[in-house]
Amino acid sequence: MSADPRLIVALDLPTRAEAEAMVEILGDSVAFYKVGLQLLASGGMEMACDLKARGRDVFLDWKLHDIGATVEKATAAIVASGACDLLTVHAEPQVMEAAVRGRANERSAKILGVTVLTSLSGQDLAQIGYGMGVEALIERRVRQAVDAGLDGVVASPHEAALARRIGGPDFLVVTPGVRPAGAAMNDQARAATPAEALADGASHLVVGRPITAVADPRAVARAISDQMRPVAAAV
Repeated sequence: MSADPRLIVALDLPTRAEAEAMVEILGDSVAFYKVGLQLLASGGMEMACDLKARGRDVFLDWKLHDIGATVEKATAAIVASGACDLLTVHAEPQVMEAAVRGRANERSAKILGVTVLTSLSGQDLAQIGYGMGVEALIERRVRQAVDAGLDGVVASPHEAALARRIGGPDFLVVTPGVRPAGAAMNDQARAATPAEALADGASHLVVGRPITAVADPRAVARAISDQMRPVAAAV
């Protein structure tokens, strides 16, 4: 494959059929896919299993968030299905600890804590009711993720260095909000280029619309991989 394994393409498309068509278009230019909530109602789990069967890596961005017992059982069921390499939960201590219990000794599936959504700014957090800014909240949640035994976190490129410093060299730092130079920011308040995000400590980059919403997705995916390769892997 010509793909950089650190590039995760977000299949944030309306239907499984459209997502499958995008995978076919991208071919060997992408090895890792994110299946998020948009596909949940149209066969997201089945598609994840199919992608795994075809030799692709899968990031299930379900952002589990419920009482501990429910998160534990949901995590156990998802991990047992063999449908993912990465799974997200909200980075709250009870939720993260429950996910770790649910994953048990099955280490092939990595659990990530979602720190602060990349669409949120400091002003947004104040409106929600948080008494701290973006960086302070992310720092607290990264430390809690480490304490809970998670494998990594999801954080914007602007906080990748902070997460890397706290989590250490083997900690996964998965960064959405990555935009190639000249691409539209869309709803991402805290974005960066691929090279910037990797240099700051990201282990994986999640890219959606800059690849899936262009005329030639395969060419853009290859161009992004080319931008990534000169930057050494963080883990």
